Amino acid sequence: MIVTDHQAHRVSVTVYGEFTLADYKEFEELVNYKIQFEGPVDLLFDLREMVDATLDVAWEELKFSRQHARDFKKVAVVTSSQWVTWSAWISQAFVEADIEVFEVLEEALAWLDEAAPA
Repeated sequence: MIVTDHQAHRVSVTVYGEFTLADYKEFEELVNYKIQFEGPVDLLFDLREMVDATLDVAWEELKFSRQHARDFKKVAVVTSSQWVTWSAWISQAFVEADIEVFEVLEEALAWLDEAAPA
């Protein structure tokens, strides 16, 4: 199950339990809407409560990332899982965003709120 939230130029997703393809499609729909009307967005993935993700989610994430390679500015991932950290590192090959992994939500939010260097 996921809970989504959005504000100007940012989409936040919190995953509880298993991350399913239906959850990912909900995320995609929100991000596509934001990109269409606001341009590139920041993403916040809070995966601290994620238990598992289905294989089709991984495949969909790969396709979505390739389609939106230039549509993200910053991507913050909050997790203590080494597997998720490794996955975020691999994602950098497909998108032109700054991707950082955090164990503390407040640190991720502070990073997302930092102004881009001039």
